[in-house]
Amino acid sequence: MTSTVTVDGARLHVEEDGQGKPLLLVHGLGSSARDWFAQVPHFAPRYRVLTLDLRGHGRSDKPREAYSIAQFARDVAVLLRKRDAWPAHVVGLSMGGMVALQLALNAPALVQSLTVVNSASDVRLKTWHDLWFYASRRLAVQVLGMRRVGKIIAEKLFVRPDQEDLRREFVERWADNDPAAYVRTVDAIMGWSVHDRLHEIDIPSLFVSSEHDYTPVSSKNLAVARMPNAELAVVDGARHALPVECPDRFNELVGDFLRRVDDGARVGASKESVAA
Repeated sequence: MTSTVTVDGARLHVEEDGQGKPLLLVHGLGSSARDWFAQVPHFAPRYRVLTLDLRGHGRSDKPREAYSIAQFARDVAVLLRKRDAWPAHVVGLSMGGMVALQLALNAPALVQSLTVVNSASDVRLKTWHDLWFYASRRLAVQVLGMRRVGKIIAEKLFVRPDQEDLRREFVERWADNDPAAYVRTVDAIMGWSVHDRLHEIDIPSLFVSSEHDYTPVSSKNLAVARMPNAELAVVDGARHALPVECPDRFNELVGDFLRRVDDGARVGASKESVAA
Protein backbone atom coordinates (compact mmCIF):
# COMPACT_ATOMS: atom_id res chain seq x y z
CA MET A 1 0.00 0.00 0.00
CA THR A 2 1.35 3.40 -1.01
CA SER A 3 0.17 6.65 0.56
CA THR A 4 1.34 9.96 2.01
CA VAL A 5 1.50 11.47 5.48
CA THR A 6 1.74 15.23 5.97
CA VAL A 7 4.01 16.52 8.73
CA ASP A 8 4.57 20.23 9.29
CA GLY A 9 3.41 21.01 5.78
CA ALA A 10 5.55 18.38 4.00
CA ARG A 11 3.97 15.37 2.31
CA LEU A 12 5.97 12.21 2.96
CA HIS A 13 5.80 9.15 0.72
CA VAL A 14 4.99 6.01 2.72
CA GLU A 15 4.74 2.34 1.72
CA GLU A 16 3.31 -0.48 3.82
CA ASP A 17 3.46 -4.25 3.33
CA GLY A 18 2.63 -7.28 5.43
CA GLN A 19 0.97 -7.59 8.80
CA GLY A 20 1.96 -8.16 12.40
CA LYS A 21 4.08 -6.02 14.69
CA PRO A 22 5.21 -2.80 13.00
CA LEU A 23 8.72 -2.66 11.56
CA LEU A 24 9.91 0.72 10.26
CA LEU A 25 12.89 0.93 7.88
CA VAL A 26 14.60 4.34 7.64
CA HIS A 27 16.99 5.02 4.75
CA GLY A 28 20.20 7.04 4.68
CA LEU A 29 21.43 10.26 3.08
CA GLY A 30 20.57 10.54 -0.61
CA SER A 31 18.53 7.34 -0.58
CA SER A 32 14.87 6.40 -0.34
CA ALA A 33 12.47 3.62 0.60
CA ARG A 34 13.43 1.86 -2.63
CA ASP A 35 16.76 0.84 -1.08
CA TRP A 36 14.98 -1.68 1.17
CA PHE A 37 13.93 -3.83 -1.80
CA ALA A 38 15.63 -6.91 -0.32
CA GLN A 39 14.21 -6.40 3.17
CA VAL A 40 10.51 -5.65 2.60
CA PRO A 41 9.59 -9.03 1.02
CA HIS A 42 11.74 -10.86 3.55
CA PHE A 43 10.12 -9.35 6.65
CA ALA A 44 6.56 -8.75 5.37
CA PRO A 45 5.38 -12.34 6.09
CA ARG A 46 5.97 -11.73 9.79
CA TYR A 47 5.85 -7.95 10.26
CA ARG A 48 3.88 -4.94 9.17
CA VAL A 49 6.73 -3.28 7.26
CA LEU A 50 6.65 0.49 6.79
CA THR A 51 9.13 2.43 4.68
CA LEU A 52 9.18 6.13 3.93
CA ASP A 53 11.08 8.72 1.96
CA LEU A 54 12.31 11.30 4.45
CA ARG A 55 11.63 14.93 3.58
CA GLY A 56 14.02 16.10 0.90
CA HIS A 57 14.35 12.56 -0.49
CA GLY A 58 12.73 10.36 -3.10
CA ARG A 59 9.04 10.97 -3.70
CA SER A 60 8.51 13.11 -0.60
CA ASP A 61 8.30 16.90 -0.61
CA LYS A 62 11.52 18.88 -0.53
CA PRO A 63 10.88 21.98 1.59
CA ARG A 64 13.31 24.80 1.04
CA GLU A 65 13.92 25.51 4.74
CA ALA A 66 16.74 23.98 6.78
CA TYR A 67 16.49 20.31 7.79
CA SER A 68 17.59 18.66 11.02
CA ILE A 69 17.86 15.17 12.48
CA ALA A 70 15.30 16.25 15.07
CA GLN A 71 12.87 17.16 12.28
CA PHE A 72 13.41 13.81 10.57
CA ALA A 73 12.74 12.08 13.90
CA ARG A 74 9.57 14.12 14.35
CA ASP A 75 8.45 13.11 10.84
CA VAL A 76 8.90 9.46 11.80
CA ALA A 77 7.11 9.92 15.13
CA VAL A 78 4.09 11.54 13.50
CA LEU A 79 3.98 8.78 10.87
CA LEU A 80 3.96 6.06 13.53
CA ARG A 81 1.24 7.79 15.52
CA LYS A 82 -0.96 8.57 12.52
CA ARG A 83 -0.72 4.98 11.31
CA ASP A 84 -1.21 3.51 14.80
CA ALA A 85 2.03 1.62 14.16
CA TRP A 86 3.72 1.80 17.53
CA PRO A 87 5.64 0.64 19.40
CA ALA A 88 7.67 -0.29 16.33
CA HIS A 89 10.89 -2.08 15.65
CA VAL A 90 12.95 0.70 14.03
CA VAL A 91 15.83 -0.07 11.66
CA GLY A 92 17.95 2.81 10.39
CA LEU A 93 20.84 2.81 7.93
CA SER A 94 23.55 5.47 8.20
CA MET A 95 21.65 8.77 8.59
CA GLY A 96 18.57 6.65 9.24
CA GLY A 97 20.37 5.23 12.25
CA MET A 98 20.85 8.76 13.57
CA VAL A 99 17.14 9.40 13.10
CA ALA A 100 16.37 6.18 14.98
CA LEU A 101 18.58 7.17 17.90
CA GLN A 102 17.00 10.63 18.05
CA LEU A 103 13.53 9.08 17.93
CA ALA A 104 14.39 6.74 20.81
CA LEU A 105 15.41 9.74 22.92
CA ASN A 106 12.55 12.03 21.93
CA ALA A 107 9.70 9.50 21.87
CA PRO A 108 10.81 6.22 23.52
CA ALA A 109 7.23 4.95 23.86
CA LEU A 110 7.07 4.66 20.06
CA VAL A 111 10.06 2.32 19.81
CA GLN A 112 10.13 -1.38 20.73
CA SER A 113 13.67 -1.97 19.47
CA LEU A 114 16.46 -0.17 17.63
CA THR A 115 18.71 -1.50 14.89
CA VAL A 116 21.38 1.05 13.98
CA VAL A 117 23.31 0.11 10.85
CA ASN A 118 26.65 1.63 9.80
CA SER A 119 25.85 4.80 11.64
CA ALA A 120 27.26 7.09 14.33
CA SER A 121 26.08 8.79 17.48
CA ASP A 122 28.37 11.82 17.12
CA VAL A 123 28.98 13.79 13.91
CA ARG A 124 30.38 16.93 15.46
CA LEU A 125 33.16 18.57 13.47
CA LYS A 126 36.16 18.13 15.73
CA THR A 127 39.17 17.96 13.41
CA TRP A 128 40.39 19.47 10.16
CA HIS A 129 39.62 16.11 8.54
CA ASP A 130 36.01 16.41 9.70
CA LEU A 131 35.75 19.92 8.30
CA TRP A 132 37.27 18.82 4.98
CA PHE A 133 34.87 15.87 4.68
CA TYR A 134 31.89 18.18 5.29
CA ALA A 135 33.10 20.89 2.89
CA SER A 136 34.08 18.43 0.17
CA ARG A 137 30.64 16.78 0.19
CA ARG A 138 28.94 20.15 -0.33
CA LEU A 139 31.46 21.31 -2.92
CA ALA A 140 31.40 18.08 -4.92
CA VAL A 141 27.65 18.32 -5.49
CA GLN A 142 27.90 21.95 -6.56
CA VAL A 143 30.86 21.42 -8.88
CA LEU A 144 30.40 17.89 -10.23
CA GLY A 145 26.64 17.37 -10.01
CA MET A 146 24.70 14.49 -8.50
CA ARG A 147 25.39 11.88 -11.19
CA ARG A 148 29.20 12.20 -11.09
CA VAL A 149 29.17 12.23 -7.29
CA GLY A 150 27.01 9.11 -7.43
CA LYS A 151 29.58 7.35 -9.63
CA ILE A 152 32.37 8.21 -7.18
CA ILE A 153 30.38 6.92 -4.21
CA ALA A 154 29.23 3.79 -6.05
CA GLU A 155 32.83 2.79 -6.77
CA LYS A 156 33.59 2.99 -3.04
CA LEU A 157 30.48 1.08 -1.96
CA PHE A 158 30.54 -1.75 -4.50
CA VAL A 159 34.14 -2.63 -5.29
CA ARG A 160 33.87 -6.13 -6.74
CA PRO A 161 33.67 -6.74 -10.52
CA ASP A 162 30.46 -8.74 -10.08
CA GLN A 163 28.73 -5.72 -8.49
CA GLU A 164 28.43 -3.72 -11.72
CA ASP A 165 24.61 -3.91 -11.64
CA LEU A 166 24.58 -2.55 -8.09
CA ARG A 167 26.88 0.31 -9.10
CA ARG A 168 24.72 1.17 -12.10
CA GLU A 169 21.47 1.11 -10.12
CA PHE A 170 23.01 3.21 -7.35
CA VAL A 171 24.13 5.90 -9.80
CA GLU A 172 20.69 6.10 -11.42
CA ARG A 173 18.96 6.55 -8.08
CA TRP A 174 21.57 8.99 -6.78
CA ALA A 175 21.18 11.14 -9.90
CA ASP A 176 17.50 11.61 -9.04
CA ASN A 177 18.39 13.53 -5.87
CA ASP A 178 17.58 17.22 -5.69
CA PRO A 179 20.98 18.90 -5.17
CA ALA A 180 19.68 21.65 -2.89
CA ALA A 181 17.79 19.17 -0.71
CA TYR A 182 20.88 16.95 -0.55
CA VAL A 183 23.02 19.85 0.69
CA ARG A 184 20.40 20.77 3.30
CA THR A 185 20.50 17.16 4.52
CA VAL A 186 24.30 17.16 4.72
CA ASP A 187 24.00 20.33 6.83
CA ALA A 188 21.49 18.54 9.08
CA ILE A 189 23.92 15.70 9.76
CA MET A 190 27.13 17.61 10.40
CA GLY A 191 27.29 18.83 13.97
CA TRP A 192 24.61 16.43 15.27
CA SER A 193 25.34 14.29 18.32
CA VAL A 194 23.53 12.23 20.96
CA HIS A 195 26.65 10.46 22.21
CA ASP A 196 26.43 12.02 25.67
CA ARG A 197 22.83 10.80 26.01
CA LEU A 198 23.22 7.20 24.87
CA HIS A 199 22.98 5.97 28.47
CA GLU A 200 19.36 7.15 28.48
CA ILE A 201 18.35 4.61 25.81
CA ASP A 202 17.27 1.40 27.55
CA ILE A 203 15.42 0.06 24.50
CA PRO A 204 16.82 -3.25 23.14
CA SER A 205 19.35 -2.10 20.56
CA LEU A 206 21.50 -3.77 17.92
CA PHE A 207 24.35 -1.89 16.30
CA VAL A 208 25.43 -3.45 13.01
CA SER A 209 28.78 -2.49 11.53
CA SER A 210 30.44 -3.52 8.30
CA GLU A 211 34.12 -4.31 8.56
CA HIS A 212 34.92 -1.64 5.95
CA ASP A 213 32.37 1.01 6.92
CA TYR A 214 33.20 4.73 6.73
CA THR A 215 33.57 4.82 10.51
CA PRO A 216 35.56 2.14 12.38
CA VAL A 217 34.07 -0.73 14.35
CA SER A 218 35.71 0.73 17.46
CA SER A 219 33.42 3.78 17.32
CA LYS A 220 30.34 1.52 17.36
CA ASN A 221 31.83 -0.40 20.28
CA LEU A 222 32.13 2.86 22.19
CA ALA A 223 28.47 3.67 21.52
CA VAL A 224 27.28 0.21 22.55
CA ALA A 225 29.35 0.38 25.75
CA ARG A 226 27.41 3.47 26.83
CA MET A 227 24.01 1.79 26.38
CA PRO A 228 22.55 -0.55 29.03
CA ASN A 229 20.69 -2.83 26.61
CA ALA A 230 22.73 -3.02 23.42
CA GLU A 231 24.96 -5.33 21.42
CA LEU A 232 27.14 -5.17 18.33
CA ALA A 233 27.26 -7.34 15.22
CA VAL A 234 30.12 -6.99 12.73
CA VAL A 235 29.81 -8.20 9.13
CA ASP A 236 33.17 -9.26 7.79
CA GLY A 237 34.25 -7.98 4.36
CA ALA A 238 31.23 -5.70 3.85
CA ARG A 239 31.02 -1.97 3.19
CA HIS A 240 28.62 0.86 3.95
CA ALA A 241 25.57 -0.17 1.89
CA LEU A 242 25.16 -3.40 3.85
CA PRO A 243 21.43 -4.16 3.29
CA VAL A 244 22.01 -3.95 -0.48
CA GLU A 245 25.46 -5.54 -0.65
CA CYS A 246 24.82 -8.48 1.71
CA PRO A 247 21.03 -8.75 2.02
CA ASP A 248 20.89 -12.37 3.16
CA ARG A 249 23.38 -11.90 5.97
CA PHE A 250 21.80 -8.59 6.98
CA ASN A 251 18.30 -10.06 7.03
CA GLU A 252 19.53 -12.99 9.09
CA LEU A 253 21.17 -10.75 11.71
CA VAL A 254 18.21 -8.41 12.03
CA GLY A 255 15.65 -11.21 11.95
CA ASP A 256 17.39 -13.05 14.79
CA PHE A 257 17.54 -9.87 16.88
CA LEU A 258 13.86 -9.05 16.30
CA ARG A 259 12.80 -12.58 17.26
CA ARG A 260 14.74 -12.36 20.51
CA VAL A 261 13.16 -9.01 21.34
CA ASP A 262 9.69 -10.32 20.48
CA ASP A 263 10.35 -13.28 22.80
CA GLY A 264 11.10 -10.89 25.64
CA ALA A 265 14.84 -11.48 25.85
CA ARG A 266 17.01 -8.68 27.25
CA VAL A 267 19.91 -7.92 24.97
CA GLY A 268 22.31 -7.08 27.78
CA ALA A 269 26.03 -6.68 27.31
CA SER A 270 27.88 -5.99 24.09
CA LYS A 271 28.34 -8.96 21.76
CA GLU A 272 30.20 -9.26 18.49
CA SER A 273 28.94 -11.49 15.68
CA VAL A 274 31.27 -11.71 12.70
CA ALA A 275 29.86 -12.98 9.41
CA ALA A 276 31.76 -15.47 7.31
